Amino acid sequence: MDRLDPTPDDRFTFGLWTVGNPGRDPFGEAVRPVSRPVDLVAGLARVGAWGVNLHDNDLVPFGASASERDAIVREFKQALAEHGLVVPMATTNLFSHPAFKDGAFTANDPAVRAFALRKTLDAIDLGVELGASTYVFWGGREGCETDACRDPREALARFRDALDFLCDYVREQGYELRFALEAKPNEPRGDIYLATTGHMLHFITTLAHPEMVGVNPEVAHETMAGLSFVHGVAQALDAGKLFHIDLNAQRIGRYDQDLRFGSEDLRQAFLTVRLLEGTLDGQRWEGSRHFDAHAYRSEDMNGVWDFARGCMRTYKLLAERARAFDADPEVRELLAATRSDAHTDLLREHSAEKVAALRALTIDVDALGAQGLGYERLDQIMVEHILGARGG
Repeated sequence: MDRLDPTPDDRFTFGLWTVGNPGRDPFGEAVRPVSRPVDLVAGLARVGAWGVNLHDNDLVPFGASASERDAIVREFKQALAEHGLVVPMATTNLFSHPAFKDGAFTANDPAVRAFALRKTLDAIDLGVELGASTYVFWGGREGCETDACRDPREALARFRDALDFLCDYVREQGYELRFALEAKPNEPRGDIYLATTGHMLHFITTLAHPEMVGVNPEVAHETMAGLSFVHGVAQALDAGKLFHIDLNAQRIGRYDQDLRFGSEDLRQAFLTVRLLEGTLDGQRWEGSRHFDAHAYRSEDMNGVWDFARGCMRTYKLLAERARAFDADPEVRELLAATRSDAHTDLLREHSAEKVAALRALTIDVDALGAQGLGYERLDQIMVEHILGARGG
């Protein structure tokens, strides 16, 4: 077995919409056939994925009858059992149908909001039936092209009402389900409400059941705005709110590209993996590693499976590099040189005595200002580890 072959412990997942993307874009028709969900499950099993995620309409076509829905779900569950895959996450498509052109939960028309809520209730039931424990909300149409259409505060109130309603529904049903909110600054709307992970983290504090709701940061969505994805993930981890994560690649300033993980900005990819694997502090995040990405439009289905393998192999390579980097004696020495336990007991838990002790300290600020920290060397060592020049 190749050391880069995925295992269930890696918890790698893909969405039906990712490996099933037919390569259609705004300027061209599909280049790959539309695949049946059960065939995508079989393909993911062959490349070693642990799980598969889905929107409601990735599996059950919009407008399907109850009997059609049940037959599709039954066949899909059989495929999952046959191939040993799980469904850790589900979500609702609240962006494709023309009815959602002005938003779903935030639309001005209450009939649209009612339809969006009903559609989500049904999709939650579907996700739970398939075993999902996390439910993601990406508000792709929850935004505007002109703020003249509504007060943004009204949009936030509507979004809050919808999430509070859905939290109560989950509680009433006794479902073991958590919600994860996914931020994005723009596209398809000119501006999307709650544009970053930080926006979402604050918004969660205003909900009736904040303990049920976390975030689902995505590489492309934070990078589009020129933000540090690593910092967004770290803030979510610090708050205990990283409920799910979307891994892909993106160039700053471009449209949402959803490229193969690690194919752009290896530094950020490395630091993201380092954070998730806990190679610096020993605390690994135990959630699934979900790849929300698409194969190039140049590919046939063989290329799609090459893409899927590539996402997982790159993650595992970067995990190896992160472990080697944090175990490197020179790295440890450089980090230790910038850290000290001196005075740290004075920096937490205020008291009058600590205030007095701080004021009595003799600190040579000129010496501190003149001291080099060695970060150039540290960064170069990181680059050499990423490139495989160190650590084997």
